[in-house]
Amino acid sequence: MRRVTRTVAAPEGLGIDVLSVPVGSELELDLRLEAVMEGVLVSGSAHAALAGECVRCLEPLEQDIEVDVQELFAYPESSSAEADEDEVRLLEGDLLDVEPVVRDAIVLALPLQPVCSEDCPGLCSECGARLADEPGHGHDVVDARWAALGGLLDADGSEQDGPEQDVPSGPSGRDVPAGSGTPDQDGSHGGPAERR
Repeated sequence: MRRVTRTVAAPEGLGIDVLSVPVGSELELDLRLEAVMEGVLVSGSAHAALAGECVRCLEPLEQDIEVDVQELFAYPESSSAEADEDEVRLLEGDLLDVEPVVRDAIVLALPLQPVCSEDCPGLCSECGARLADEPGHGHDVVDARWAALGGLLDADGSEQDGPEQDVPSGPSGRDVPAGSGTPDQDGSHGGPAERR
């Protein structure tokens, strides 16, 4: 058995959209290589720092992750290699590529919805304020079915009426159309004198 300890730069794709190992950051590998009948058995652990954001409040999130890895790298002429090429990893001469193994282990260990704390209240649905910073935050909610009626009332609660207009009335109390003059005593309407 051979033990290998390496610190390498993290490749792309070690994570999900909201939480991942930053590209180029340190990725620590502590592996054991053991020769078995079918090939080389690789086992050990990988440690890295994660960066992302909380899915509830969108605050920056930093965590550490350590995962166990174990994979058999089969000899090309072994029976394991002939079983299913898509499921069995093969040795390439004296080399073996552990990057896919480490990537699978880290991605599968990540939470699908990372949070900054288990009791994170998230953001206000009305204004987007972070509720953890303002515990008493809230808004007055008005039923949309009654909102249209609010404009029909004055500040004191009285009903609003449209502008009033005085309409002149005739001698008998009947309204006279707006714009017409008031009848004279002889029944004629006032206006320019009629030529005779």
